Amino acid sequence: MTTIAEGALTFSFPNSCRASKYDDWSFYRNQFQPVANGCKAIDIICVEDNVSWLIEVKDYRHHRRTKAIEIADELAIKVRDTLAGVALAAKVANDAAECQHARQSLANKRRWRVVLHLEQPSTQSRLRPKAIDITALLLKLRTKKLKAIDAHPIICDRATLNNCIPWTVR
Repeated sequence: MTTIAEGALTFSFPNSCRASKYDDWSFYRNQFQPVANGCKAIDIICVEDNVSWLIEVKDYRHHRRTKAIEIADELAIKVRDTLAGVALAAKVANDAAECQHARQSLANKRRWRVVLHLEQPSTQSRLRPKAIDITALLLKLRTKKLKAIDAHPIICDRATLNNCIPWTVR
């Protein structure tokens, strides 16, 4: 089992998955990011049997979102930049494990899935129980931002992880 800490959350992946923190890869930090002039990165890449998962983690339970860019736009940019970085890492990464992970994630039979793990404060108000409207965000991601990559992205939190996701979160 692989465990990955992202902020206050811990992701546990079964042995059938190969997961790593992409934004910590030496390839991303030392080779790709300087050349691409400040590109963005998804937090975790998980490779499963026929799926390569791109997992972005946002935890707003203690600190609210302050970025000016919309979360859908931010996620789309991170997915785009990560896919470009992974494609290049498969060819030129100096670290053999990162190169192999990138190659596995690009294998022919695998499809890309995008997951936004979004933890929000428990209650804003009766009229707005959540700070970020999940339904509107999901519609924007499906129809405009990620349709070509994953027409059915997933937005979840610890309470709503579904059975199509092979990992757990504490």
